[in-house]
Amino acid sequence: MKTIILGTRSSQLALAQAELAKQAIERLPERPEAIIRITTTTGDRRLDISLSQASPKIPKGLFTKELEEALLAGEIDIAVHSLKDLPTELPPDLELAATLPRHDPVDVLVSKSAKSLREIPVSGIVATGSPRRARQIAVHRPDLRVTDIRGNVPTRIAKLLAEDSWNSLVLARAGLERIGYSLTSGRMEFAGQVLFVSDLVEILPAVGQGAIGLEVRAGDLGLKQILTSVNHAPTWFCTAVEREFLRLLGGGCQLPLGMRARIREGEVQCEAIFFDECGKVRSGMVSGEYQTPREAAAALLDKIYENAK
Repeated sequence: MKTIILGTRSSQLALAQAELAKQAIERLPERPEAIIRITTTTGDRRLDISLSQASPKIPKGLFTKELEEALLAGEIDIAVHSLKDLPTELPPDLELAATLPRHDPVDVLVSKSAKSLREIPVSGIVATGSPRRARQIAVHRPDLRVTDIRGNVPTRIAKLLAEDSWNSLVLARAGLERIGYSLTSGRMEFAGQVLFVSDLVEILPAVGQGAIGLEVRAGDLGLKQILTSVNHAPTWFCTAVEREFLRLLGGGCQLPLGMRARIREGEVQCEAIFFDECGKVRSGMVSGEYQTPREAAAALLDKIYENAK
């Protein structure tokens, strides 16, 4: 294949991730040319849809549906996704073919005054559009008030600065660093102002957070073969564990679930926290030499319900 068309959303982060996919593909021995094509998704258009409350009214594939339609129509060859946005159940004619190396999936607190979650003043306001983040914040700081926010990364940071009553904002480290922000000093500069940035180690990230997924047509065997060379095996296995755990729970991308799977010294370590329909917190962790993602995911689910007895 001499030319491969990559489909992506139009945000700064989506374009940065598509550029990473383009670079990975163009480094292959076949030396294909990769072209980036922008598609606007429902999630990009419908900023009126609140993501802060899990709801069946939220359209499935909010940030992926139009990219998948472009794939099926042959308008693009690969859909480049933030893997956390991609539903676990894909259309029958499409497949997840590869994952690029995962960035640190940790969430970070971007704040005007606080260097950690515990330093936010009593009854302070934290902005996030994620029910997963909101529920976990409430576990550690039930006094804090959480307000809804939508928009791309720069828009959210600008809103934090514009709202005098807001103290902090929660974002993914991967997104900030992929669009060029340096967070190594515990501070970041935005529009001439300095904000504190700290890892939210208390909060487990979203399923697939920090990973880039490459989705293709199931019958495109040549392209699937090419993408095996760009696939990062540890990322593929760990995110497959997370996605399988979400599938076993029967939840979509808006389920209040925090999870992280990683490989340490040959063992798969998995940890998760989620909130059931009654609002009850369920959590657990397992570690072992699991042979398949399903085995690891099932072991974690068994452990969580064993803890609940």
